[in-house]
Amino acid sequence: MEEFRRAILQSGPIESFALQTVQEFIKPQKQTKLVQDENQLLENMLRTLLQELVSSSAQSREEIMLYGKSIDDGEDSQGQIPRLLDVVLYLCERDFVEGGMIFQLLEDLTEMSTMRNCKDIFGYIESKQDILGKQELFARGKLVMLRTCNQLLRRLSKANDVVFCGRILMFLAHFFPLSERSAVNIKGVFNTSNETKYEKEQPAAISLDFNFYKTMWSLQEYFCDPSLTLSPIKWQKFSLSLMVILNAFEAQPLSEEEGSANNLEEEAASFNIKYLTSSKLMGLELKDPSFRRHVLVQCLILFDYLKAPGKNDKDLTSESMKEEIKSREEHVKKLLEMTPPKGKDFLHKVEHILEREKNWLWWKRDGCPPFEKQPIENKTVQDGGKKRRPRWRLGNKELSQLWKWADQNPNALTDPQRVRTPAITDYWKPLAEDMDPSASIEADYHHKNNRVYCWKGLRVSARQDLDGFSRFTDHGIEGVVPLELLPPDVRSKHQAKPNDRSKRAKKDEPKGASHQVEDNQIATPASEIDGEGIRTDLEASVTPMDSDAMATTSNISQSSTPTPDEHQKQSPDTDGGQEAGHIEADAEAEAGMIDGETDAEVDLEAVG
Repeated sequence: MEEFRRAILQSGPIESFALQTVQEFIKPQKQTKLVQDENQLLENMLRTLLQELVSSSAQSREEIMLYGKSIDDGEDSQGQIPRLLDVVLYLCERDFVEGGMIFQLLEDLTEMSTMRNCKDIFGYIESKQDILGKQELFARGKLVMLRTCNQLLRRLSKANDVVFCGRILMFLAHFFPLSERSAVNIKGVFNTSNETKYEKEQPAAISLDFNFYKTMWSLQEYFCDPSLTLSPIKWQKFSLSLMVILNAFEAQPLSEEEGSANNLEEEAASFNIKYLTSSKLMGLELKDPSFRRHVLVQCLILFDYLKAPGKNDKDLTSESMKEEIKSREEHVKKLLEMTPPKGKDFLHKVEHILEREKNWLWWKRDGCPPFEKQPIENKTVQDGGKKRRPRWRLGNKELSQLWKWADQNPNALTDPQRVRTPAITDYWKPLAEDMDPSASIEADYHHKNNRVYCWKGLRVSARQDLDGFSRFTDHGIEGVVPLELLPPDVRSKHQAKPNDRSKRAKKDEPKGASHQVEDNQIATPASEIDGEGIRTDLEASVTPMDSDAMATTSNISQSSTPTPDEHQKQSPDTDGGQEAGHIEADAEAEAGMIDGETDAEVDLEAVG
């Protein structure tokens, strides 16, 4: 203890002797930072020393915060108690001792001091607010500081020490974060101790509707505890009493002259704790616009509580009660708007306050989440070094991770569960089932309506089934389906029918030959017609039935002799074309003889 007594009497910065004083007091010190038993020993010694200093200041009749300060010292000098608190605060801030030690000393000091000295002590607390509010100290001593402030508020008079009470509340508002749950009325408990007393018996020689007087002040019971109105019986009683008051306000409207006598600016400057409840003042209070506004605003607050969401099932209002609340609320707002002066502006301000109150209710029901966001730490880059972005093997983190997994698992590429090209029959099986009439699947749900499915199927067919892929032109997407998947009746519609064109060509051969003979007979007497022109007309008159017949006609007209191999390659379906070639060659020969010339371009032997 003597070490700290000498320390607080030293001049100069605290950093030069604070840690050395602790080391001298605790010998031998186990670690650089005090352990639990060493902290407890140091705390007990400091609390004893503080008690002795307070006792000495009381005996010398000096103020606690000025005890030990000499008259010759300058203004910067401190008393012994503030000096001791500064030393302990420095040790707590540097984490040499337990962080909650300074808060414990402040609580002991306020408990041992009078209210006059507590103002000076609280001034010291306010001056060290930034240091006490640091996270490493706040987390260890916030409950002790809250307890200290609440004890001070209980000892203070709400009527005589209003300023000091305000200082304490302002300190708590700055010291604790906005989302601190200890300062929030989580359960929404009402202050039922605020009871409004009024006359129960009618006084003599007063001309007043005493029933109206009792009805007016009986509403304060419900305004003090709005949860009473959740009972159906209590609600009916409150509703009837409220209608009496509202009808009285509506029957006695206030003029602008009466309202201007009590202006809003002057009203804000006044200080009224509660209205007087004497029955003699009832007539004057009814003419006071401020009194009316207080009553009407209390009604809106009560309605807002009843409409607030998040209540339990037992606290929910019925549908009939909701309708009644809505009608009463509209009536109250109408009266507020009519109350001079500036009734509309006042109503707008009240609605804005009630709307903000809903946000606080939701915040409490959500568990009071913190509003503060932790600042982003700016990491300083070393001189000469540049912050480099991470480089990935395949461009980004996800692809590089996938590649890494494949390297670690060689069987991934041969896994049968991997995505692979399906067999042609497996892929078109759903569409084949849609085409089966016995399945009775509606057309809207057919797979052919899915463009992606059809596009993928065409790609699969182009690789695995060219025959089916070629049927897409004639039969559409349903023609691409393998025939073995289709039922017999549907398969016959999409099955290919070869040689259809050849059969049609055979049917049209006699018609083409007869037309050629007739044209040749008509052209024979015309000796003046050139043989070349006749050959051209005949070629135009013969309609080629298929590609093979067209090729034969072209070869004959150009006097090109077909080889035996070409005759062998021609199918039986080309007989009609060859016969048409014979007719054309005979006609050209006759035309040449009539003209006295033989067409050298026609090789009759080759044709024969």
